[in-house]
Amino acid sequence: MKICISCSMGGHLVEVLQLKNVYKKYNYFYLTFYKKGLVDEIKGEKIYFVENPGRNIIKLLKNILQTFFVLKKEKPDIIISTGAGSAVPSIIIGKLLFNTKIIFIESFARINTKSLSGIISYPFADLFLVQWRNMLKLYGKKALYRGAVY
Repeated sequence: MKICISCSMGGHLVEVLQLKNVYKKYNYFYLTFYKKGLVDEIKGEKIYFVENPGRNIIKLLKNILQTFFVLKKEKPDIIISTGAGSAVPSIIIGKLLFNTKIIFIESFARINTKSLSGIISYPFADLFLVQWRNMLKLYGKKALYRGAVY
């Protein structure tokens, strides 16, 4: 089994790294954007850097193309994501074009409101996890509470 860990640098990466004992026994790689100083967290790992789209349409289009080629090359069975903008294209492309299983973990920082990446990813996720019990009301039937990753 091959796993793509797709998330933005910073807190999203820190959260998914809390789960490394779960995915490290599999063939895995990271799909994220480059941010100086934060790369040390995954130095020496297999990493693909894509454009950080922010809220820029041109950068988003570049991210989509880069993500498509990475997923086409690697052919992951599962994408695990804690979200943010750079990860959303991998979720959509993975599900629609490659029928990849999607596991989305809503950010620990989201206690009372949905994230934009959570809203977009929800329909594509095979497993959608929230880290706060009260988030179940906001997301509905598909969301599951399994506690915090920390």
